[in-house]
Amino acid sequence: MENVELPPEVTPVVAGLTPQTLAFASFIVAVVLLALIVLFNSKKSSKRGDALLIVGASDSGKTAIWSSLAYGQTPLTHASLQANSTLYTLPESKKALRVIDIPGHPRLRGQFQEYLPNAKAIAFVVDANTISRNGAAVAEHLHHVLSAITSLPPSQAPSLLILAHKVDLLSSFLSTSDSARNLAINRVKTILERELEKRRAAHANSVTIEGLGEEGERTELGGLECTGSANSTFKFDEWEGGDVIFLASSVKVQGVSQEKEKIEDQESSGLTNLTNWLEEFCNSSL
Repeated sequence: MENVELPPEVTPVVAGLTPQTLAFASFIVAVVLLALIVLFNSKKSSKRGDALLIVGASDSGKTAIWSSLAYGQTPLTHASLQANSTLYTLPESKKALRVIDIPGHPRLRGQFQEYLPNAKAIAFVVDANTISRNGAAVAEHLHHVLSAITSLPPSQAPSLLILAHKVDLLSSFLSTSDSARNLAINRVKTILERELEKRRAAHANSVTIEGLGEEGERTELGGLECTGSANSTFKFDEWEGGDVIFLASSVKVQGVSQEKEKIEDQESSGLTNLTNWLEEFCNSSL
């Protein structure tokens, strides 16, 4: 009977490892897997949205701006009861941007928070002609927006643009359109800073904010923190939530007989500064 050689016995690698070595190896594998999961989730959560939210008080001109961007025409509008959404193609880069018009009524304006995770930028529209009369109510609305932005991680927070709108109504009192734009921006910025400082001071003194808004609401909102000293007043230039851009704008609302007429000249619509900023912003944030 022939002798059959058996293959050498193969000893499993793990058999030569001590329990301490196995435990250490398992720990390393777990750490690597956890790091990969955290990295994947952080990349996913840090992605900014692709929408421009147009917010602001009723009658500030939001829907006219949205209609001009979306369809190149500005028919007579009325107060929106629900959000309007459409894709807007940037004139130069041809990139698509979703533009969402949020109702300005106090009971509906909170809808902007539903779209906040998808927002690349927020355009807060202010009627530069009426801000002197309703500055407290507009500041209360803006306070909600500032608070919502600062509640997000910095990588997710949308950029904030404040539009001093209906600047064309100021042009008849001034010699140049540049003077009208500068006046509108300075007026809107000064009044909003003053009203937001009142709200911040009331909160700092542990006084419930009441009667400073459109409906005399009570609020414990934050979002007004600045990088200046404790004794300094609220300034947009020092706001901890990020840079705030101010632009002036206007649109020429068409009459009923002109509703179908396209606006061929963007300069005549008064939105050139806005569209130029959107081009630059979207290209730089990609």
